Amino acid sequence: MDEQALLGLNPNADADFRQRALAYFEQLKISQDAWQVCAEALAQSIYSDDHIKFFCFQVLEHQIKFKYSELTEVQQQLIRETLITWLQAQMLNPQPEKTFIRNKAAQVFALLFVTEYLTKWPKFFFDILSVVDLNPRGVDMYLRILMAVDAELVDRDVVHTSEASYFALTFEARRNTLLKDTMREQCIPSLVESWYQILQNYQYNNSELTCQCLEVVGAYVSWIDLSLIANERFINMLLGHMSVEVLREEACDCLFEIVNKGMDPIDKTKLVESLCQVLQSAGLFSIDQEDDVDFLARFSKLVNGMGQALIASWTKLIKNGDMKSAQDTLQAIEAKVALMLQLLIHEDDDISSNIIGFCYDYLHILKQLSALSDQQKANVEAIMLAVMKKLTYDEEYNFENEGEDEAMFVEYRKQLKLLLDRLAQVSPELLLASVRRVFNTTLQNWQTTRFMEVEVAIRLLYMLAEALPVSHGAHFSGDVTKATALQDMMRTLVTSGVSAYQHTSVTLEFFETVVRYEKFFAVEPQHIPTVLMAFLDHRGLRHTSPKVRSRTAYLFSRFVKSLNKQMNPFIEDVLNRIQDLLELSPPENGYQALLSSDDQLFIYETAGVLIVNSEYSAERKRVLMRNLLTPLMEKFKVLLEKLMMAQDEDRQMALADCLNHAVGFASRTSKAFSNKQTVKQCGCSEVYLDCLQTFLPALSCPLQKEVLRSGVRTFLHRMIICLEEEVLPFIPSASEHMLKDCEAKDLQEFIPLINQITAKFKTQVSPFLQQMFMPLLHAIFEVLLLPAEENDQSAALEKQMLRRSYFAFLQTVTGSGMSEVIANQGAENVERVLFTVIQGAVDYPDPIAQKTCFIILSKLVELWGGKDGPVGFADFVYKHIVPACFLAPLKQTFDLADAQTVLALSECAVTLKTIHLKRGPECIQYLQQEYLPSLQVAPEIIQEFCQALQQPDAKVFKNYLKVNF
Repeated sequence: MDEQALLGLNPNADADFRQRALAYFEQLKISQDAWQVCAEALAQSIYSDDHIKFFCFQVLEHQIKFKYSELTEVQQQLIRETLITWLQAQMLNPQPEKTFIRNKAAQVFALLFVTEYLTKWPKFFFDILSVVDLNPRGVDMYLRILMAVDAELVDRDVVHTSEASYFALTFEARRNTLLKDTMREQCIPSLVESWYQILQNYQYNNSELTCQCLEVVGAYVSWIDLSLIANERFINMLLGHMSVEVLREEACDCLFEIVNKGMDPIDKTKLVESLCQVLQSAGLFSIDQEDDVDFLARFSKLVNGMGQALIASWTKLIKNGDMKSAQDTLQAIEAKVALMLQLLIHEDDDISSNIIGFCYDYLHILKQLSALSDQQKANVEAIMLAVMKKLTYDEEYNFENEGEDEAMFVEYRKQLKLLLDRLAQVSPELLLASVRRVFNTTLQNWQTTRFMEVEVAIRLLYMLAEALPVSHGAHFSGDVTKATALQDMMRTLVTSGVSAYQHTSVTLEFFETVVRYEKFFAVEPQHIPTVLMAFLDHRGLRHTSPKVRSRTAYLFSRFVKSLNKQMNPFIEDVLNRIQDLLELSPPENGYQALLSSDDQLFIYETAGVLIVNSEYSAERKRVLMRNLLTPLMEKFKVLLEKLMMAQDEDRQMALADCLNHAVGFASRTSKAFSNKQTVKQCGCSEVYLDCLQTFLPALSCPLQKEVLRSGVRTFLHRMIICLEEEVLPFIPSASEHMLKDCEAKDLQEFIPLINQITAKFKTQVSPFLQQMFMPLLHAIFEVLLLPAEENDQSAALEKQMLRRSYFAFLQTVTGSGMSEVIANQGAENVERVLFTVIQGAVDYPDPIAQKTCFIILSKLVELWGGKDGPVGFADFVYKHIVPACFLAPLKQTFDLADAQTVLALSECAVTLKTIHLKRGPECIQYLQQEYLPSLQVAPEIIQEFCQALQQPDAKVFKNYLKVNF
């Protein structure tokens, strides 16, 4: 072997050596006999370097995986002998191989097993067993090989084929089933016996091998005969392991797999109960908080498995009508609840989380029972108290820098929320009473209570909103008991002063809850000023924590929007108080604004909503809106001048971002308006037109074009809704600037603006569209024709998206009844456009674009396909549109397993139906006598096709096409 290249296998080698090693590996993979050199190196232990040994196994792995069938019988025998020789050497070597080499060797053995067991090597396991006997190193390799075989046969996480295609997977599934069936017949009893011997031999003197063996038993139990394992000698041994500290975690997992095995419900109940009896008598059911948490997490998983297994049995027995056995099983379930509760309430969240499934399913049973016993009611209450306790943050939670532990707790809380929702389904009254008790007790003394207890009390009130669902948040009407309880708690929340609690989690929970229950303020509006002040001062928008300020900005916007008219008495005061938060942060160094620009968007929207929804006169609204927007316009002009003169690129970017924020803020204020009518009624048209005139010059700025164009484009979209035709005089000049020096992304974003204008104003903008139609198309074609590197995925995707946008534009023009925009472009241009549509329908494997193209074609046929259509269009229909309807579905890339392709075929059918509708018998004649015979279609199929096409119900023809393509 190339010794120099092999040096690159060392992880510490430099890049050149590593590159050379990779190239050498690729070379060996395609070489005819390199594998033999590697086989010899392994069999004779030529190399001592671990990385070279690993490399040799990789070469062998590649040979077995991809080129095994090319080998002669002698060569295949050599691979078998190499592996057995290597295995024999393992027991004599002074030091065991590194773990990564043993694992790779096990994978190679497993690959050979899958390839040869059914044909050439039926004694695979017996040969390995005869070599390893009970030698510890040999046993280690034997167990690793068993795990690798299981992974090949069972583990669905392994992607077995390079293509992972459906057929390959189906073939593998069949092959794996056959392998497992053959193993069950020929060797599984012997393997199980070998596991028993290994466990018995090593359980007291080699915990590592014992744990490995338990892992193997757990893996295989899911697909072998359970009676081979679930018998007295095995179970007793496993139960013995449960009291040995180094073995009990693996023993737990092994028992879990046994319990998890599918079987008859009565047998399952007996199995679980017999296990429980022994575990209980061994003292494992009394949980001590001080116990080893890693073991308890596994034990919790085992108890969860046993509980869920019993519940599954109960469900099946009820379904089968076996009430006596179902009752026995229910008693068995009830007997585990005390243990479940001990685990649920455990201070370690992993232990608690592992039992939630059993808890959830148990509550589901109770929900189905007609009446609950006193004990069951007590169980529900105990679960409820456990959930409330476990929802509480611990001291270690880092609110300022949330990491992995914090993310896990957030997920755990979501699981607990599901339990709370399920509790509400079982006993809503109990849940409400429990939350009310905890809430009131905590808030009475919030000043002296720890933050986590205050937070969870408010959190529980928040969670009730979803746990006790009502339509449209009407929590404060209907059921009097519930409404009164919630109203009392909300009153306490807003009057207790708890919003001043000095912890971010409590502050955020306070604001989340007042917004969640905004309907409370319709019932008791006297509390609105108190909450508004909390939002506006150091508790909310001026809090020391950026996280609180950011979230509050969003919640404040929601609060104001939901209260609408009730905000009237406070509008001027609120607008004055948020004045400093509306300032456009200059891009000067060191200036630290209270809110980010994203947060400011919500404040601008809130200001707009307050003004527009107020009961002020139109004149007053006009003045307030101008006061809001004038500072933005003035700043914009100054900043744009600065940008034009800026030399430094970072400075340019900062200025462009700031300009973009100004446009974005102005856009956001307009969200308070639903249409032109509301803008007019508020007297605000003029100020938005002024904004438009202020912002449009940014389009001619040669610097930072992408950022500036994006902002102005968004503003234009809003103004089309708010100002309607008053915007039209600005569109031609804006479009001209936006089409200059543009890239694929610019065009892609510009086209929706033109589509919006076209769809909204239709014939009003026909002259403008006719004028800019070809310049827009030239810009699109220019970008589409730009050469791109073959492997440049992002460039290919950009072009695909631009092509879709182009076809969407044509669809909007034709769909808005403005085909004259295309027709008036001159015969040559019209033909070019039509050919691009044909090309889009047939040549590009993009079903979304194909669907759009067929919609355009059927619309054009509908408009121009009659006797009085444009000269030459009928010819175009027969020469190009009809063939497109056949060529597209016949393409290999036209995949009817894809939903978008099915829609494209549907539009293709509509196109053919429209041609038939407009051209009548002439179309049928053309298909029967000219076009379909030219495709060598059999006469009876032609007859069938034409009959389907002439059916009055379009669905018939669509289904016919679907079946036949």
